[in-house]
Amino acid sequence: MGSSDLRYEVAQNAYIKLILHSLKHPTSAVNGILIGRISPSNDTVEIADAVPLFHSHIPLLPQLEISLILIEEYFSAKGLNIVGYFHANERSDDNELGGVAKNIGDHICRYFPQAAILLLDNKKLEALKKSKDSSAVMQLYVRDGSKNWKLVQSDGNSRFSLKGPSANLVLLDYISSEKWKDVVDFDDHLDDISKDWLNPGLFN
Repeated sequence: MGSSDLRYEVAQNAYIKLILHSLKHPTSAVNGILIGRISPSNDTVEIADAVPLFHSHIPLLPQLEISLILIEEYFSAKGLNIVGYFHANERSDDNELGGVAKNIGDHICRYFPQAAILLLDNKKLEALKKSKDSSAVMQLYVRDGSKNWKLVQSDGNSRFSLKGPSANLVLLDYISSEKWKDVVDFDDHLDDISKDWLNPGLFN
């Protein structure tokens, strides 16, 4: 089954972790890696976890390569793989998938051809505080047959869904308690190796 037919489902903690990471660095572009597997029925990419990557110097390849190796080593032992990429643009009014995000997505597709890119939708995130909407505040991109990244329009039979139906309510609660301050990314880890990029205590 090609990526044009697959559904993508993101676990609540993975979803929240990525958004909290972007809120911690509101004036920077941030990115992250999606961790998961293809479902036993082969029709869904299950995004079980996420690793916040960088909030500065996103295009730098050496750090990206190091982080991908460490992430792959850790999660492959748990039966999980890198299945996609998350990106939040520097400007809150920018909802375009840029060249850097596409290039990193292409890189991940070499190892996992069905990889997705999730792009933070800042307008939806801002509206969430008023609307209490239950749908994801991210846009799903997958590669088409020509290997171009295409936005998957969400509709009633959405190919992109949240595993936790109350994820946005939990997210709003974490935002109000400034939980984003506790998120550690690879940039933080490279500056201070005592900081754990796995964020083991984030949701305790």
